[in-house]
Amino acid sequence: MPRHHSIPAADALALTPIALTRSCFKDKFGVPRQPGLTRHARADLIVQPPYDREDAFRGLETASHLWLIFQFHEAVRAQWRPVVRPPRLGGNQKVGVFASRSPFRPNSLGLSVVRNEGLVRKDGQLALQISDHDLIDGTPILDIKPYLPFADSVPDAALGWAESAPTEKLDVVFLPEAETQLAGLPNAQYPDLKLLITDVVSYDPRPSFRRGRDEARIYGAHLYDLNVRFQFVNEHSRKRVEVLTVC
Repeated sequence: MPRHHSIPAADALALTPIALTRSCFKDKFGVPRQPGLTRHARADLIVQPPYDREDAFRGLETASHLWLIFQFHEAVRAQWRPVVRPPRLGGNQKVGVFASRSPFRPNSLGLSVVRNEGLVRKDGQLALQISDHDLIDGTPILDIKPYLPFADSVPDAALGWAESAPTEKLDVVFLPEAETQLAGLPNAQYPDLKLLITDVVSYDPRPSFRRGRDEARIYGAHLYDLNVRFQFVNEHSRKRVEVLTVC
């Protein structure tokens, strides 16, 4: 019989972040549940020494998209659970953690495909710019790999309980105060902010158990250094999101 050796989790593998994320998403609420759903989300991956050398990224400019392996640093738990409740199933049905993409995992590792926006120097730091992402501010990046279309795209791949991308999007209305506040913000500092807000709130970022209730409640999401306040409205069986303020 083969012998199986148990390795203590704390000693199994030491990982050093390659980069730290400077993201438009400042906390978990409002972050898209998958990359690619928020087309106007931008971030800088600030490359850490000793990896902050341009030659380590030579040739990456030819890649339109990248794989990022990262840590769910705000979901690290001392104990893990074998089953989770995916939001896609309404938060009521359980599946095995390894059959899900839940952030609450034994090693707290995540995997995302993002758009490559190029390598730059900012204030003396090497930064890899990305978009179409789902990373909150401060996320440690553990590895970066080019996305290979011929190998990484599997047209006939399937997952029974999540066969297609979420298509239901709510109408978004910016109230006059929010429009006025947006008009006074510099686009260079907040690129495509109105489009980013629309992406974030249209997919209804509320936890599944709150949907359909507390319609009068006002929610807030932190994008860049701004607090975006919005409310869900259901009139005549038609749902919409009203953006109240952006400040």
